[in-house]
Amino acid sequence: MADQHAPVPPTPHITTPITADLLRGALDLEHTAHGLQPHRLPAWARAQCADGQLAMVEAQPSGVRLVLRTRATTIELDTLRTKTAYQGAPPRPDGLYDLLVDGQLAGQASTTGGNVLTVDMATGSIETQTGPTGTVTFTGLDERDKDVEIWLPYSEITELVALRTDAPVEPVPPQKRRVWLHHGSSISHGSNAASPTTTWPALAASHGDAELVNLGLGGNALLDAFTARTLRDTPADLISVKIGINLVNADLMRLRAFAPAVHGFLDTIREGHPTTPLLVVSPIHCPIHEDTPGPSVPDLSDIDNDEVIFRAAGDPADRAAGKLTLNVIREELSRIVTQRATEDPHLHYLDGRALYGEADTADLPLPDQLHPDEATHRRIGERFAALAFGTGGAFAPQHP
Repeated sequence: MADQHAPVPPTPHITTPITADLLRGALDLEHTAHGLQPHRLPAWARAQCADGQLAMVEAQPSGVRLVLRTRATTIELDTLRTKTAYQGAPPRPDGLYDLLVDGQLAGQASTTGGNVLTVDMATGSIETQTGPTGTVTFTGLDERDKDVEIWLPYSEITELVALRTDAPVEPVPPQKRRVWLHHGSSISHGSNAASPTTTWPALAASHGDAELVNLGLGGNALLDAFTARTLRDTPADLISVKIGINLVNADLMRLRAFAPAVHGFLDTIREGHPTTPLLVVSPIHCPIHEDTPGPSVPDLSDIDNDEVIFRAAGDPADRAAGKLTLNVIREELSRIVTQRATEDPHLHYLDGRALYGEADTADLPLPDQLHPDEATHRRIGERFAALAFGTGGAFAPQHP
C-alpha cells in the first residue's frame, strides 16, 4: 500500500528553453518540428553521405548530455525518441538516461512513446512507425546548488522537446578540463554498454578527468574524408582515432588503398591540430576477423531468441590479393605511425589488444562475435584510461 503521508514531489513549473549552452558533446543542433535534435556530425558532413546507417548512428547522441546548475528537486525532460527494432526479434531494451549530480550517478530512467524504425536484416528494408512524445522524470534531488548532467541514450535518436524544473536553471560555465575528441566504431559508440555513462569512452573520460566529445559512429569508422575534416575543425586538447574493424566488416577497401587513406586522414586532422596529442588505436581482439577478411554477416537462425551472431564471410586466402584482416591493419597502422612519428612527436600508437586481447576472450567473450558486453566496456575503459591518461601515456598531463 502506498504511504498516504509520503511527501508529494513539487510540480515543476519553470520551463527553460533548451539551448546550446546547456548541451555538451554535440557538434550540431537541428531545430525540428518537435524541438531540438543533437547531431554528432555537422550538417555539411551529413550532406556528403546518403548512407542510411550513418544518418541513424550520428543522430544517436552517444556522449551528448544536458549540463546545468540548479537547486531543483524535480526535473522533467520531454523527448521524442526514435528506437531501432529488428524484424522478427524481441523488442530491444529501452535506452537509459543517466542523471549525474556533481559527477556522481544519482538516477536512471527511460522514456515511453516515440518512433520505431524496424529493420529487416535479411533485406535491409526499413519501416517507420510514429509515436508520441514521452517524459523522463527525476525526483527527490537535494534542494541545494548542484551541477546536474543528464546523459542521453546512446542508442536512441533523441529530439529534446521541453525541460521543466521546480527551481531556476542556469548553464554551467566551461570547466578547465581537457577536451578529448574520440572517433571509432560501434564499440566506441557504445554498443551493448549498460548505459550512456558506461560506454568505454565515457568511463575513460571520467577516469582521465576529460570532457568527452564522442564521434564513435556504429559501422562508420571508414576513413571518410568528411569525418577527418570534422575532427580537424572541432576544438580539442586530445584526439584519438580507433581504426580498423569497420573496414573489415564492410570489406570496404584493399591494402593498396588503406595506407594512403590513413595518411590522408591523419594529414587532414593535423591541418587543424598540428601539435595536439593524437593517438591512433588499432582494433581490439576479434577472433573471427584476426586472419579472415570480411564482410561480417549476421546469422539470423536464432533471431527469435534475440540471438544474432556474426561470422566472417571472407576467405583467408584472399589476404594475398590485398583483402584486409585485423592483423594486417594492426601491422600497417603501427608502421604508419612509426614512420610519421619521426617528424610528429605528438603522434602515438596503441595496439587495441592491450585494451582487449586474446586472453580476455576466456572470461569475457564477445557475445555476438563482434561487440563487447557491459563488463568488457568497463575493462576497456579502465585500461584505456591507464594506458592513455596514465603516466607515460599519450594523454598524460604535461607539466611545465
